[in-house]
Amino acid sequence: MPVIAKLVQADEDTVRDVIHRFNEIGLACLDPRWAGGRPRLLSPDDEDFVVATATTRPAKLGQPFTRCSVRKLAAYLRRVHGRLIRIGREALRCLLARRGITFQRTKTWKESTDPERDSAACTTC
Repeated sequence: MPVIAKLVQADEDTVRDVIHRFNEIGLACLDPRWAGGRPRLLSPDDEDFVVATATTRPAKLGQPFTRCSVRKLAAYLRRVHGRLIRIGREALRCLLARRGITFQRTKTWKESTDPERDSAACTTC
């Protein structure tokens, strides 16, 4: 066993474990079965809560604004009592996009009260 361990540059205990697993299940013991990536921090129930919160009017959540943004939603989720939701803005944006929710920038403009605005020719154009 020490010769094999030296050959594959592994610990003798690791080589022994692989040999025992090989005797049990064959070549399948060599498959690492890596899941890949960082473990999920949010459960599916947490994701549903985030989506429900995102689709609720801020006034109903006790927030002083009329429109929500990803930044405001992330800040609100960090402060929710009784539930630990830690999610960054980009991960939150991706989660909401997967669920078909996007936050649009609010556009404001002022309309002219002049009744002849549309009929008057533009002299400065």
